[in-house]
Amino acid sequence: MRILLVGAGGVGSAVVPIAARRDFFQHIVVADHDRARAEAVVARQAGAPGGGARFSAIGLDAADRGAVEAALREHRCDVLFNAVDPRFDMSLFRAALGAGADYLDMALSLSRPHPARPYELTGVKLGDEQFAMSAAWEAGGRLALVGMGVEPGLADVFARYAADHLFQSIDEIGIRDGADLVVPGPDGVPGFAPTFSIWTTIEECLNPPVVWENGGWHTTEPFSEPEIFDFPGGIGPVECVNVEHEEVLLIPRWVKAGRVTFKYGLGRDFIDVLRTLRRLGLDSTEPVRVAGVEVSPRDVVAASLPDPATLGERMRGRTCAGTWVKGTGAGGRPREVYLYHVVDNEWSMREYGSQAVVWQTAVHPVVALELLARGTWRGRGVLGPEAFDPVPFLDLLTEYGSPWGMREG
Repeated sequence: MRILLVGAGGVGSAVVPIAARRDFFQHIVVADHDRARAEAVVARQAGAPGGGARFSAIGLDAADRGAVEAALREHRCDVLFNAVDPRFDMSLFRAALGAGADYLDMALSLSRPHPARPYELTGVKLGDEQFAMSAAWEAGGRLALVGMGVEPGLADVFARYAADHLFQSIDEIGIRDGADLVVPGPDGVPGFAPTFSIWTTIEECLNPPVVWENGGWHTTEPFSEPEIFDFPGGIGPVECVNVEHEEVLLIPRWVKAGRVTFKYGLGRDFIDVLRTLRRLGLDSTEPVRVAGVEVSPRDVVAASLPDPATLGERMRGRTCAGTWVKGTGAGGRPREVYLYHVVDNEWSMREYGSQAVVWQTAVHPVVALELLARGTWRGRGVLGPEAFDPVPFLDLLTEYGSPWGMREG
């Protein structure tokens, strides 16, 4: 397998040391709009486990479909691995199809709220543009595996595992994400330093959250239905709120459940910052002219904050991704479980030199690519993680040295 990895930011830079310890691929071309950043990622791997011979770096504009197709052909890549933010999904998605390559991303194509009733009805949903092209992918004999990160990704694998092995019927599936991570500033006081792409965080947190219920999707207000969820791994209780997220659009396509939600443990301070950005218009992606230069306010916000990939040395704590499932278990008895994956920042920094959030996001697509390379997972068209047997994935994740857990009740 030859892979074009587009994006050398936080997640892309974490993919390289994870993949380097595995032998399922022949070569990975690391591509980024900033060639120097891609070269730095490859150079860091040169003296690390797995060496650097199987990696190379190029400069590439993810928005330039023709250039991406040319890179796939020039480097004879079988798979395009999209590790940039979702605004580039469709450009890369179409480029992979045009070049006859398979495709993997960790999100879905972007949504557009309903123009008149955004907090009741869905408009263009996450993934609609991609799933509309499934027939073209099938006709081309290629696979587009979408939403294959941690959330979405592992959380969806958990949902399929619960449906296949733990429940006779499922009333509700709730993805619950929480952490106790802190990033102290120079004065020792934790500051506002998002541990994941702020561009993506703004997109998913300020859009109308989607809920699957009674056989259909509807929307609600951002940050609605707060609840306290007790996370494992020493994290403890965290307030979680509704956020727009891909799992709610993916899981019901393959797993039968009465209700599906996604709730994120953001914290009151983080929510207040996001609301302020919205009030000031700083969440907008529409360019404004400043001193003769056009720039989007959201890009300014992103450029003003530290790169999440650089926070690992200061960060402390753990992050937990998981899937809570309620329904009827064996023998017709009521059952509740929480399937989860916890990563400690101290461990991920020591083992891989990557902070916990980006490492947790990066490991799962690498596991999926290995299953595809082995032929364990096979498919054609546009598919989510729920379309595949979850057991080989969970077994291989454990083999990677990062086991998952399950809590009853």
